[in-house]
Amino acid sequence: MEKVKKIKVSFDREANTLDVWFDEPKKEFVCEETADEVILKKDKKGKVIGFEKINFLALNVWKKNQPVEVVVG
Repeated sequence: MEKVKKIKVSFDREANTLDVWFDEPKKEFVCEETADEVILKKDKKGKVIGFEKINFLALNVWKKNQPVEVVVG
């Protein structure tokens, strides 16, 4: 299994989306929306290199100043 070097996470407050990238965003070739308001971002080979959660704050799980755990393996 290939090791992930760096994961990029960004939240767009205006769009209310959370983006998570396992590879370089510039490698994105095609997107596939799932039934759960999640967009899978894939490279030319069809490998998932990231995802976007739409309506992230609607989950009501993200509070101001909520701690985030970062795990590096």
